[in-house]
Amino acid sequence: MTATESTSLKALSPKELLRIESVAKTAALLFDKAGYHETSLKDISNAASLSKGAIYYYFSNKHEILHYILDNYMDLLLNGLEEELAQIPDSLSKLRHLLSRHMSTFSSHASSARILLKYAHNLPASELAGVVRKQKQYAQILAEILADNAGHRLDKKQIKACSYIVFGMYNSIIYWHRPDGPLPLSELTEICCELFLNGWKSFIAKNGKPSG
Repeated sequence: MTATESTSLKALSPKELLRIESVAKTAALLFDKAGYHETSLKDISNAASLSKGAIYYYFSNKHEILHYILDNYMDLLLNGLEEELAQIPDSLSKLRHLLSRHMSTFSSHASSARILLKYAHNLPASELAGVVRKQKQYAQILAEILADNAGHRLDKKQIKACSYIVFGMYNSIIYWHRPDGPLPLSELTEICCELFLNGWKSFIAKNGKPSG
Protein backbone atom coordinates (compact mmCIF):
# COMPACT_ATOMS: atom_id res chain seq x y z
CA MET A 1 0.00 0.00 0.00
CA THR A 2 1.12 3.55 -0.63
CA ALA A 3 0.65 6.90 1.05
CA THR A 4 -1.93 7.91 -1.54
CA GLU A 5 -4.28 5.22 -0.22
CA SER A 6 -6.30 6.52 2.73
CA THR A 7 -6.47 3.09 4.38
CA SER A 8 -2.67 2.94 4.63
CA LEU A 9 -2.45 6.42 6.15
CA LYS A 10 -4.73 5.38 9.00
CA ALA A 11 -2.51 2.40 9.74
CA LEU A 12 0.76 4.33 9.83
CA SER A 13 2.53 5.32 13.01
CA PRO A 14 3.20 8.99 13.88
CA LYS A 15 6.85 8.45 12.95
CA GLU A 16 5.89 7.09 9.53
CA LEU A 17 3.48 9.95 8.93
CA LEU A 18 6.26 12.42 9.74
CA ARG A 19 8.50 10.63 7.24
CA ILE A 20 5.82 10.89 4.54
CA GLU A 21 5.37 14.58 5.28
CA SER A 22 9.14 15.06 5.07
CA VAL A 23 9.26 13.38 1.66
CA ALA A 24 6.30 15.44 0.42
CA LYS A 25 7.72 18.73 1.69
CA THR A 26 11.13 18.00 0.20
CA ALA A 27 9.61 16.98 -3.13
CA ALA A 28 7.42 20.10 -3.23
CA LEU A 29 10.45 22.33 -2.78
CA LEU A 30 12.37 20.48 -5.51
CA PHE A 31 9.44 20.40 -7.95
CA ASP A 32 8.98 24.13 -7.39
CA LYS A 33 12.65 25.04 -7.75
CA ALA A 34 13.94 22.61 -10.38
CA GLY A 35 10.73 21.49 -12.11
CA TYR A 36 8.62 18.36 -11.82
CA HIS A 37 10.08 16.58 -14.85
CA GLU A 38 13.63 17.59 -13.95
CA THR A 39 13.40 16.19 -10.41
CA SER A 40 14.11 12.47 -9.99
CA LEU A 41 13.29 10.16 -7.10
CA LYS A 42 17.03 10.03 -6.43
CA ASP A 43 17.05 13.83 -6.07
CA ILE A 44 14.20 13.56 -3.57
CA SER A 45 15.80 10.75 -1.62
CA ASN A 46 19.11 12.62 -1.40
CA ALA A 47 17.47 15.85 -0.27
CA ALA A 48 15.28 14.04 2.26
CA SER A 49 18.23 11.94 3.52
CA LEU A 50 16.33 8.74 2.81
CA SER A 51 17.08 5.77 0.62
CA LYS A 52 15.06 5.30 -2.57
CA GLY A 53 13.78 2.09 -0.99
CA ALA A 54 12.36 4.03 1.93
CA ILE A 55 10.53 6.34 -0.46
CA TYR A 56 9.22 3.41 -2.50
CA TYR A 57 7.78 1.93 0.69
CA TYR A 58 5.32 4.84 0.77
CA PHE A 59 5.15 5.99 -2.85
CA SER A 60 5.19 3.76 -5.92
CA ASN A 61 6.35 6.54 -8.25
CA LYS A 62 6.85 10.27 -8.61
CA HIS A 63 3.32 11.11 -9.63
CA GLU A 64 2.02 9.57 -6.39
CA ILE A 65 4.16 12.06 -4.50
CA LEU A 66 2.80 14.88 -6.64
CA HIS A 67 -0.76 13.70 -6.04
CA TYR A 68 -0.16 13.51 -2.28
CA ILE A 69 1.18 17.08 -2.24
CA LEU A 70 -1.67 18.55 -4.29
CA ASP A 71 -4.45 16.61 -2.60
CA ASN A 72 -3.19 17.67 0.82
CA TYR A 73 -2.89 21.30 -0.28
CA MET A 74 -6.52 21.32 -1.40
CA ASP A 75 -7.47 19.80 1.94
CA LEU A 76 -5.69 22.67 3.69
CA LEU A 77 -7.86 25.11 1.73
CA LEU A 78 -11.09 23.22 2.33
CA ASN A 79 -10.91 21.61 5.76
CA GLY A 80 -12.93 23.59 8.28
CA LEU A 81 -13.72 26.39 5.83
CA GLU A 82 -17.48 25.89 5.62
CA GLU A 83 -17.72 25.53 9.39
CA GLU A 84 -15.82 28.81 9.81
CA LEU A 85 -18.02 30.58 7.27
CA ALA A 86 -21.17 29.32 8.99
CA GLN A 87 -20.15 31.32 12.07
CA ILE A 88 -19.87 34.57 10.09
CA PRO A 89 -23.18 36.47 9.79
CA ASP A 90 -22.84 38.46 6.56
CA SER A 91 -21.57 37.74 3.06
CA LEU A 92 -19.06 40.60 2.95
CA SER A 93 -17.35 39.37 6.11
CA LYS A 94 -17.40 35.82 4.72
CA LEU A 95 -15.74 37.05 1.55
CA ARG A 96 -13.04 38.88 3.49
CA HIS A 97 -12.45 35.79 5.63
CA LEU A 98 -12.11 33.45 2.66
CA LEU A 99 -9.75 35.78 0.81
CA SER A 100 -7.58 36.35 3.88
CA ARG A 101 -7.52 32.61 4.62
CA HIS A 102 -6.64 31.83 1.01
CA MET A 103 -3.75 34.27 1.08
CA SER A 104 -2.43 32.95 4.37
CA THR A 105 -2.64 29.29 3.29
CA PHE A 106 -0.84 29.60 -0.01
CA SER A 107 1.72 31.98 1.46
CA SER A 108 2.67 29.38 4.08
CA HIS A 109 2.62 26.56 1.48
CA ALA A 110 3.89 28.50 -1.54
CA SER A 111 5.70 25.58 -3.15
CA SER A 112 2.60 23.38 -3.07
CA ALA A 113 0.47 26.23 -4.39
CA ARG A 114 2.79 26.92 -7.29
CA ILE A 115 3.14 23.29 -8.36
CA LEU A 116 -0.65 22.91 -8.22
CA LEU A 117 -0.88 25.65 -10.84
CA LYS A 118 2.05 24.38 -12.92
CA TYR A 119 2.09 20.60 -12.71
CA ALA A 120 -1.33 19.21 -11.78
CA HIS A 121 -1.89 18.21 -15.42
CA ASN A 122 0.92 15.67 -15.08
CA LEU A 123 -1.24 13.48 -12.85
CA PRO A 124 -3.01 10.43 -14.32
CA ALA A 125 -6.63 11.22 -15.14
CA SER A 126 -8.07 9.30 -12.18
CA GLU A 127 -5.89 11.16 -9.66
CA LEU A 128 -6.28 14.53 -11.36
CA ALA A 129 -10.06 14.13 -11.18
CA GLY A 130 -9.97 14.06 -7.40
CA VAL A 131 -7.89 17.22 -7.18
CA VAL A 132 -10.09 19.00 -9.74
CA ARG A 133 -13.20 17.99 -7.80
CA LYS A 134 -11.81 19.69 -4.71
CA GLN A 135 -10.86 22.77 -6.74
CA LYS A 136 -14.43 23.00 -8.03
CA GLN A 137 -15.79 22.59 -4.53
CA TYR A 138 -13.57 25.42 -3.33
CA ALA A 139 -14.53 27.67 -6.24
CA GLN A 140 -18.21 26.93 -5.61
CA ILE A 141 -17.90 28.13 -2.03
CA LEU A 142 -16.54 31.45 -3.28
CA ALA A 143 -19.19 31.66 -6.02
CA GLU A 144 -21.99 31.18 -3.49
CA ILE A 145 -20.61 33.95 -1.30
CA LEU A 146 -20.33 36.29 -4.28
CA ALA A 147 -23.87 35.48 -5.43
CA ASP A 148 -25.21 36.16 -1.95
CA ASN A 149 -23.27 39.40 -1.65
CA ALA A 150 -24.55 40.55 -5.04
CA GLY A 151 -28.11 39.93 -3.90
CA HIS A 152 -28.39 37.43 -6.76
CA ARG A 153 -28.42 40.34 -9.21
CA LEU A 154 -25.72 38.71 -11.36
CA ASP A 155 -26.18 35.57 -13.44
CA LYS A 156 -24.20 32.37 -12.97
CA LYS A 157 -21.72 33.01 -15.77
CA GLN A 158 -20.88 36.45 -14.36
CA ILE A 159 -20.40 35.01 -10.87
CA LYS A 160 -18.21 32.20 -12.21
CA ALA A 161 -16.06 34.67 -14.16
CA CYS A 162 -15.64 36.88 -11.10
CA SER A 163 -14.65 33.93 -8.91
CA TYR A 164 -11.94 32.89 -11.38
CA ILE A 165 -10.73 36.49 -11.60
CA VAL A 166 -10.39 36.57 -7.81
CA PHE A 167 -8.33 33.39 -7.72
CA GLY A 168 -6.27 34.55 -10.68
CA MET A 169 -5.37 37.79 -8.91
CA TYR A 170 -4.56 36.12 -5.60
CA ASN A 171 -2.71 33.14 -7.05
CA SER A 172 -0.42 35.37 -9.11
CA ILE A 173 0.94 36.85 -5.89
CA ILE A 174 2.78 33.64 -4.97
CA TYR A 175 5.14 34.21 -7.91
CA TRP A 176 6.55 37.48 -6.60
CA HIS A 177 5.70 38.08 -2.93
CA ARG A 178 8.41 37.26 -0.41
CA PRO A 179 7.41 36.78 3.26
CA ASP A 180 10.64 38.47 4.35
CA GLY A 181 10.18 41.38 1.91
CA PRO A 182 9.18 44.98 2.69
CA LEU A 183 5.42 44.36 2.28
CA PRO A 184 3.93 42.27 5.12
CA LEU A 185 1.39 39.63 4.17
CA SER A 186 -1.32 41.29 6.26
CA GLU A 187 -0.89 44.58 4.39
CA LEU A 188 -0.82 42.86 1.01
CA THR A 189 -3.97 40.94 1.91
CA GLU A 190 -5.77 44.17 2.74
CA ILE A 191 -4.62 45.82 -0.51
CA CYS A 192 -5.90 42.91 -2.59
CA CYS A 193 -9.17 42.77 -0.70
CA GLU A 194 -9.86 46.48 -1.13
CA LEU A 195 -8.95 46.43 -4.83
CA PHE A 196 -11.28 43.53 -5.51
CA LEU A 197 -14.15 44.75 -3.34
CA ASN A 198 -14.14 48.24 -4.86
CA GLY A 199 -14.17 46.80 -8.36
CA TRP A 200 -16.75 44.21 -7.35
CA LYS A 201 -19.17 46.83 -6.01
CA SER A 202 -18.75 48.88 -9.18
CA PHE A 203 -19.36 45.85 -11.38
CA ILE A 204 -22.58 44.98 -9.54
CA ALA A 205 -23.80 48.58 -9.81
CA LYS A 206 -23.17 48.68 -13.56
CA ASN A 207 -24.13 45.16 -14.58
CA GLY A 208 -26.45 43.78 -11.92
CA LYS A 209 -30.14 43.24 -12.52
CA PRO A 210 -32.51 45.35 -10.43
CA SER A 211 -33.23 43.64 -7.12
CA GLY A 212 -36.74 42.46 -6.43
